[in-house]
Amino acid sequence: MKRLRLGVIGAGSWVVASHLPTLAARRDDLEFVAVCREGADLLEQIRERFGFQLASEDYRDVLAAGVDVCIVASPTALHHEHAKAALLAGAHVLVEKPVTIDPRDAWDLVAVAAAQRRQLVCSFGWNYRPLLVRARELMNAPGVGPIEHVAIRMASFTRELLANRGAYPKASPDAIPEQRTWTDPALSGGGYAQAQLTHALAATLWLTGQRGSEVAAFMSAPLAAPVELHDAIILRFDDGSIASLSGASSHSDAVDAPENELDIHVIGRDGQFALSIERGVARLLRADGEHTVDLGPAGGAYDCVGPPLALVDLAAGRDVVNQSPGELGARTVEILAAAYQSARTGRRASVAHANEPAG
Repeated sequence: MKRLRLGVIGAGSWVVASHLPTLAARRDDLEFVAVCREGADLLEQIRERFGFQLASEDYRDVLAAGVDVCIVASPTALHHEHAKAALLAGAHVLVEKPVTIDPRDAWDLVAVAAAQRRQLVCSFGWNYRPLLVRARELMNAPGVGPIEHVAIRMASFTRELLANRGAYPKASPDAIPEQRTWTDPALSGGGYAQAQLTHALAATLWLTGQRGSEVAAFMSAPLAAPVELHDAIILRFDDGSIASLSGASSHSDAVDAPENELDIHVIGRDGQFALSIERGVARLLRADGEHTVDLGPAGGAYDCVGPPLALVDLAAGRDVVNQSPGELGARTVEILAAAYQSARTGRRASVAHANEPAG
């Protein structure tokens, strides 16, 4: 089979640390064609290291080179422009999280991907980990019945990053994150909710199938941070069930502190479900019995190997599941946008269903 032509728009720290090494192991499937980022010297280093044929600071040169699959990992504010252009150029696209800042842009990407008959994959790595895959099987059958309440708690090492005091632990030492892409709201859309709670929401919405309806949010920016480090959000779903969503930037220098903590608890009519990423355990409890998945702490550890590999396999026509589809990304963006609106105005905010016709 002819190799797929790979393009990258936005070869930032995470792309260099995670996506490109992952894809380099699939060179039998891929031809590294074109890469784009700001900074000519670093761009040339990346071109040489991974063997790209073309390197440019203009994303249009990547698409003009002709690519079958494209990684879009530019600043969030540019995701819509870049991902849409890639889809219209005929590429299957992996877009980094959060998908966009504006929900209308996210749903537009979903519509364009469908019209172009191209795959749109979002960079939610946990959704591909065995723990989440098996947890979703439990939630689908036997499940908890109609959902009544959801509680989500997340904490991760983002204090230094979001306070403009350093990078995140897994950043590439050769391509340190550009701070403004995380802490300039015009580029990032916000702080912790955009950087991390998007993962928690994507996992929860993938497990439950829910969609947001109404949000009330508080956000906190200690350390004179330019964006929020902590979030406390109350959420109502379309079916009337309610949820609490908590996110915090934890201490990377604390002894034995876990890099990522994520707990998701679901109460339904017929039972209850609990997932602990830190422990690597998912439990479904019902009157007719208990179902447990225990993969240990390593089973819950985060990586983002799944999304780029899924993009390649989907583009190649293999029978794999897109476990982070564009519509899931759009459902997370809807809730995040409403949360920032609520925190800004001090009032509850409706979740805009931008893919539905007005009236």
